[in-house]
Amino acid sequence: QVQLVESGGGSVQAGGSLRLSCAASGYARDRNDMGWFRQAPGKKREGVAVIDSDGATKYADSVKGRFTISKDNAKNTLYLQMNSLSPEDTAMYYCAAERLVPGLSLIPLYKYWGQGTQVTISS
Repeated sequence: QVQLVESGGGSVQAGGSLRLSCAASGYARDRNDMGWFRQAPGKKREGVAVIDSDGATKYADSVKGRFTISKDNAKNTLYLQMNSLSPEDTAMYYCAAERLVPGLSLIPLYKYWGQGTQVTISS
């Protein structure tokens, strides 16, 4: 059965950094389209960063220049390096696999999802 497990979340001060990891197993290991999404209380789930098999990436304007998405295909692991964090980045962060829409997209329509990891940024 497909399983996505996020790790690396936590609480840090504004300006700090975190690196999130997503370990994939099952059928998700054969998928090349993956992404990171986040959801804050009272807000809709939003796309943070996505990556395709050719290495093409797309970032939300709010994180461009601060976050970097990458994959290690041999380890079936997705990463999100987050720098210069601010309180606005506070949210549950979710890993997703197998995009359900064509093209490189930030919309949260993926077949498989992890359980999420909490990121809390204080000022």
